[in-house]
Formats: sequence, C-alpha cells, structure tokens
Amino acid sequence: MCYEGRARMNDYKAKYARKTHVRTFDEACVGADVIIGVSAPGVVTENVLKTLANKPIIFAMANPEPEVRPEIAKRVRPDCIIATGRSDYPNQINNVMCFPFLFRATLDTRSTFINEEMKMAAAMALANMAKKPVSDQVRKAIKGRDF
Repeated sequence: MCYEGRARMNDYKAKYARKTHVRTFDEACVGADVIIGVSAPGVVTENVLKTLANKPIIFAMANPEPEVRPEIAKRVRPDCIIATGRSDYPNQINNVMCFPFLFRATLDTRSTFINEEMKMAAAMALANMAKKPVSDQVRKAIKGRDF
C-alpha cells in the first residue's frame, strides 16, 4: 500500500501516496469500483469480492494465474465485469488488445526494439479507440451482441 509515512517506498510509489488509515489490500478494496491487478495469483479473495461496490470491474491480469479466476468472481459477484490476461479465457484483455498491434508497428517501422514511447503510443491509441462507436465490421463479426 502506498500511504504517507510508509517506511519502504521508492520515488515511483511515493507520488501516489495518500494520507489514509488503510494499510492492507483487503481494506483498500472495500467499496472499490475497479480493481486492476498486475500482481500475484489469488490476492482477490472471495472476501475481497464481497466488499466491492455494486457492479465492480475486475481486471485480473497476473499470468499465468490471475488474481482471481473469472468463474470464482462471477460465482461470488454475478454483477461484476471480469477480464484476465489469460488466452484460455474469452475475456483476455492485455495481449489480445496490445501486443499484436505493437509488434506489427515494430515490424512495419523496422524497429530493433520497443521503447517506452512506443508502448505509450499504443496505450493512447487504444484509449482513443475505446471512445469511438463500434464499427459495423465489428458488429457483424460478433453476432448477437449489443454494443
């Protein structure tokens, strides 16, 4: 947890530190609308799921084992939106969205490495795409789904 007064904290974490009584992950999740996990398997427990706000969004992206498996999250919190970083789930969000396009751009520009600026450009492009209306091509590809 990043909180003011924490003994061990680097400069990157320090800029996110806030004055709070919260000291554990479980405490921080109480009433949370969103959990973006890029940490370790199993840290989002059933008890944590029960304390989240209504209709929580959970991105459990630890690999190969996510912070919580979708079937567990849906059993405990049927109102949640859950996605993982695993390719064996239909809701994979990290690799499917970013890597193919980042690698394609790297090859197209004959780059020999991927730097932070390239990663940020890919992230910004995805963020901008998320705000656009869904195209007819996508609607036709995913029949029966109302976007």
